[in-house]
Amino acid sequence: MAIRPLLRYPDPALSRACLPVERFDEDLRTLAADLLDTMRAAPGVGITAAHIGVLQRIVVLELDPKLGPRTFINPEITWFSEETEKHTEGSVCMPGATDEIVRPAAIRLAYQDLDGIRHDEEMRGFTAICMQHEIDQLDGIFWIQRLSRLKRERLVKKWLKAAT
Repeated sequence: MAIRPLLRYPDPALSRACLPVERFDEDLRTLAADLLDTMRAAPGVGITAAHIGVLQRIVVLELDPKLGPRTFINPEITWFSEETEKHTEGSVCMPGATDEIVRPAAIRLAYQDLDGIRHDEEMRGFTAICMQHEIDQLDGIFWIQRLSRLKRERLVKKWLKAAT
């Protein structure tokens, strides 16, 4: 497949909500394969179509290369645990910038696969954290928006200085 160009923060497309996928066809499979190639090249463990400027609700995760990649179409969280977990997050669109974010430790997820078949799954730990991060992106919420204003401003200033 192909490695596609990644958007870079602060591209305005990273703040736009994605539309649901309605066509489950070869174009969707090609896009998912391109996302996987792009994510691996970045490198990263998760990517959305929004990261390459395609505003469709598609997430690809590969948290363990031994288990391989997973593609989630139109994912939505139907339940969050009250228990939380702190984890260091970053983005393929803002390489080198990371900070700690607190999120629910477990979620229940509804999604479709590449054939349009609906699934429901409970996720915990790192998998749940990654999925919440990617769904935020699908909703137009870039991960740094989860930081306090002061932490966000410091991180952006440091990243922009390093990026020039």
